[in-house]
Amino acid sequence: MTNRSKRYKEILKLFDNEKSYSLTEAIEILKKSPPVKFDESIEVALRLGVDPKKSDQQVRSTVFLPHGTGKTLRVIVLAKGEKATEAKDAGADAVGDKELIDKIKGGWTDFDVLVATPDMMRDVGKLGKILGPRGLMPTPKAGTVTKDVKRAVEDLKKGKIEFKVDKNSVINNYVGKVSFTKEQLLENITSLLNAVTTVKPASSKGQFLRSLFVSSSMGAGIKIDINSILLS
Repeated sequence: MTNRSKRYKEILKLFDNEKSYSLTEAIEILKKSPPVKFDESIEVALRLGVDPKKSDQQVRSTVFLPHGTGKTLRVIVLAKGEKATEAKDAGADAVGDKELIDKIKGGWTDFDVLVATPDMMRDVGKLGKILGPRGLMPTPKAGTVTKDVKRAVEDLKKGKIEFKVDKNSVINNYVGKVSFTKEQLLENITSLLNAVTTVKPASSKGQFLRSLFVSSSMGAGIKIDINSILLS
């Protein structure tokens, strides 16, 4: 039997884990949870009615969270010449080409997002074994393979995030911090759900949004009543 901490047990007293809650109720519960010494992230786990083994049922795109995630992303850019200068001016945390590629080859992955210009992708492809398992491989679909590196960096710094379904048909994403207001968290979560619904594969049949759990970094998952969610 799992040995739960005293704090975790206190959190479980705040709700019934057999019951489904509205997003508003779940957020209120999370904000009532016993505090920790840092500003916890709020996370969502959204299970979809897709088969990720089928190429036509992949779900992957990006969305702007109106209030950001509360986390400052470390964005690095692989680019040369004028594009490298643009990336630096836009606020990229590191910019380069061969020397940065060699650093990654050596195992360095101390960043959250990698942006690359199309001409760098031949070299980036050689980093697949390092970047792939960590979800750091840039792609055109996520807007991280682009000639417009300035906009890419600025968008990422302002709250643009990528979402994608995993092998278990689940999308996991951070959507804010416990310190956010209830309204800010509601807007961020609704923006994500709307964006996911927008890219529903045509081949997906039946109910698309199957289940949704919301939790804090150190807390328990609260089940959301999918039928209570009103999307625009």
